[in-house]
Amino acid sequence: MTVHFVHGARSYLPELAAYQAHIERLGHAVQMHTQAHTVPGDARAVWWICGRVPTDQARRFKGAVQVHEYASASVAPMAWLKDRIKQWQHPVPHFRVFQSEWVRQRMGFGANAPGAVPYALRDMGVPDAFLTAQALQPPEFDLVYLGEMSRLLHFVPLLHTLGQAGLSLLLVGDVPPALQERLATLGHIQSTGRVPQDQVPAQLLRARAGLNLMPDVLPLAEQTSTKMLEYLALGLPVISNPYAWAQRTALAHAGRVQLLDVQATAAQWQAAVQGLPPQQTDRQDLQSLCWSQQLQGLSVWAALFGAGR
Repeated sequence: MTVHFVHGARSYLPELAAYQAHIERLGHAVQMHTQAHTVPGDARAVWWICGRVPTDQARRFKGAVQVHEYASASVAPMAWLKDRIKQWQHPVPHFRVFQSEWVRQRMGFGANAPGAVPYALRDMGVPDAFLTAQALQPPEFDLVYLGEMSRLLHFVPLLHTLGQAGLSLLLVGDVPPALQERLATLGHIQSTGRVPQDQVPAQLLRARAGLNLMPDVLPLAEQTSTKMLEYLALGLPVISNPYAWAQRTALAHAGRVQLLDVQATAAQWQAAVQGLPPQQTDRQDLQSLCWSQQLQGLSVWAALFGAGR
């Protein structure tokens, strides 16, 4: 069987590569689509990364098992209305996948929602290779930041504070022009540009610790920070601003995540970095972070391929 994934071309979705590898291990095929009209009408399995699911397109696949995946709730403005529109207007699938119970409730598919569509919760994960990667040389930078660079525009004063503290920062990924302008005078910050996924571990291991910064607003404050999972899987200690998901993760990984307010002074940043634990070299106890573990037991496979999968 071929599973046809329909997703937005602009989104970076590491889960798609993980899904493809898992489905192929099960003996099936995967085809990716950025437009629903390219999915053949006789498809037997269509997996929508929501987004909007056009009813006219969904109706074309009369013989298909259809899965709707919600990786996050909508963002402002009018986030609640966007989520309700998805709930009301999306055709009813055979199965739903949510990143977390919070997303399921936020989308309006909680216990009191009409219709008993089966679902699974699928958190974010990291490639298995992250657990075995090791630094080959001493760190060059104090901190490293991976991920959505535009969010750093919310934290420009903090980036200045890092410079006042004498701390160096490596940015792994494309830096948008608006942020480049703000960083032009900050000599303590360097960037790599876009890096292939298989080279990300080596880049992150150039630093003593991972930096996680997230605006403390919904739904971002409740979403999994993939970069923090990647830092932890590589054995890096993490410094993060405090928000709901980060606070829970700090409790789950005691001693590895340090929470520091965005208004912290240069002296507080210096103390935080000086107090960092060393890199964790043996990380086999973190297997649960890997994509292979996240995907293995999902009940969606039985819905797609039958019992025993």
